[in-house]
Formats: sequence, C-alpha cells, structure tokens
Amino acid sequence: MEVSSVSRHFDTTAALQDISLSVASGEIICLVGHSGCGKTTLLKIISGIDTPDSGSVFINNQPIVNGTHFIEPEQRRVGVVFQNYALFPHLTVKQNVLFGLRKTPRATASARADELLALVGLSHMASRYPHMLSGGEQQRVALARALAPTPDILLMDEPFSNLDQGLRQKVRSETIALLRQLGTTVIIVTHDAEEALSAGDRIILMKSGKIIQQGTAHEIYDHPNGRYAADFFCSFNAIPGTIKSGTIETPLGTFPVSNTELSDGPVTMYLRPSHILPVAGTDNLQNTTEGTVTGRHFLGETEELLIRTGDLQTPLRIRTSLRLPANIQKIHLQLDTDKALFFRD
Repeated sequence: MEVSSVSRHFDTTAALQDISLSVASGEIICLVGHSGCGKTTLLKIISGIDTPDSGSVFINNQPIVNGTHFIEPEQRRVGVVFQNYALFPHLTVKQNVLFGLRKTPRATASARADELLALVGLSHMASRYPHMLSGGEQQRVALARALAPTPDILLMDEPFSNLDQGLRQKVRSETIALLRQLGTTVIIVTHDAEEALSAGDRIILMKSGKIIQQGTAHEIYDHPNGRYAADFFCSFNAIPGTIKSGTIETPLGTFPVSNTELSDGPVTMYLRPSHILPVAGTDNLQNTTEGTVTGRHFLGETEELLIRTGDLQTPLRIRTSLRLPANIQKIHLQLDTDKALFFRD
C-alpha cells in the first residue's frame, strides 16, 4: 500500500499535511502519536470512511482514491477492527464473522468462519452472543470478522485500548503473533508508545498532521531525531548545558562528551532514568554528582527515585533495580554521558 501526498483539512485545521508513506506486503505498521495528530484521520481515508482534499492512496498499485478515482469502502478489500469492536449484539459470534462473507456461497462462508474462529480460539463460543463474552473475546471476534474476507490490508484503530492492562498485553501478543503467522499486512493506530514499540515492524510517529519520524522500534527509540520523538518514547531527564571544547557544562557539573560532531554552544542533554546510576561513593569514579532523595516510587522490578541535585531546577528521575535503604536521603550518582542524547533548542 502507498499513500502519496495526502492532505486533509477541517475548516482551518490541518488534520493531515502532505503525508506520504508505503507499507510492504506482510508488514505491521504502527501509527502513533498524541490525540489529534491525524493518525485516525489517515486510517479513515485508507478505509474509505473519509476522503482527502488532495493526494492519492494505492493498494496493490491500484488507485483507491485520488483526484479522479474513489473506490467505495466495501470494494477496497480493506478490513477494519474498530476501537469498540462494533459487534452486532443481535448476532451470534459465528454470525458476526459471517457478516463479511455475505456474497460468498453459504457452505464456503461457513467453513471460512469456522476456520477463523478456530484460529482465534473461539470455536466453542460460536453460538454465544457478544454480551456473553469478555473484552478480550470480543476483540478476537472483531479480528476474525475483519479477516474473514481475506483483506489486502487490515486497519486496527486502538484495538487494545478498552482492555485492562494485564489482559491488554496478553491479547496484543497473541493478536500480533496470529497476524504474523497469517502474513497479514496491518496498520495499527495507537497512542501508546510501549504498544507501538512492541507490535510494529515499523513505527510512524505523527504530530499535528505530519510524520515526525519513522523507523524500526530500535531506530526510533535509540536514535530519536528530535526532542518530540525522544519525549514521546521515554521520560528523559532534560539537562541544560553548554558544549565547550569536548565537554558539557551543566548545573550538575562539567562532563566529557564522546560525540565529537557537536559544535560549541548551548544544548539540552537528554539522559534516560536508567542511565543515571546510584553509587556507593564518588572515589575513583568519573561523571558523578550527589543529591537528595525527594521522592521514590516502587515499581516492582525497579524503583523510581526523584533526586534534587546541584542547581538543576527540576529533580532528576532515576530508575534502579537496587534495593536502597528506606531512610536514604543523600545519594551519589554516576551519569552515563556516553549514552546521552543532545538537542539544540
């Protein structure tokens, strides 16, 4: 699938601004961004629910919408899983799956519905009604219904957001595994950074109707192209400083900088909470500072601490697996500046 120079405005608001992207066969793409970034509008245009002001969309090299063509939604071979699943309450599970196969011979459609229900593990619930199912089971019925007509591409709009946290991770993992097994081409819309990182072969980060960055999970997490991308995927510590002759001067002290491409001048140094380490003391250690613990939050495997240090206006946030004493106040820290990111304001 290819989206070429698609724009969409609502009155004076630009929902999409010259969006272009391509999706390879069998690829799982995650469109991610805060509410209002344009990701759902793009999904609606691909599905045919909405039309662009300009630009084109192609599936299998065939135009489905451009300046002269508009293929009706039901003729696009596009499956959609909505956020609320949109199951028909008066139809059984199997009848819901059969809904997308109305033009298929009855015996063939029944066999296809049985096949999909077996794939999603709901064969034993074929005669039940949606209100008799859990949220995870309803999601699987919606998935089976969308896959039944063998669409060229599957669109999923916040498909896991209605599930409880523990169930969400389980259903998400199972769903992605099934889609990979089937080789389905998928676009998932989500506002959840963790979900995008774990589910997508490629992530497309959007803001204000524009694509900010795209790449694999590792590329976009390890090498964000700006502060917006960095902040979206991690709660960084943003430390103001000045690069001077291979060092950075900050309110925490002066530290060496391994990035030799940085020219002298003001920057913001970004450090992940896991890259600031509590240490027993500062003897024989480089890149250290000390501070006062002002807050701590136990998270299970790790603990998050807020540290007031130096002349920094906001406390540092660190995460550690060490079990520090409950009454600790003063703490020594080592900054792993080799892993820092630097951004010009």
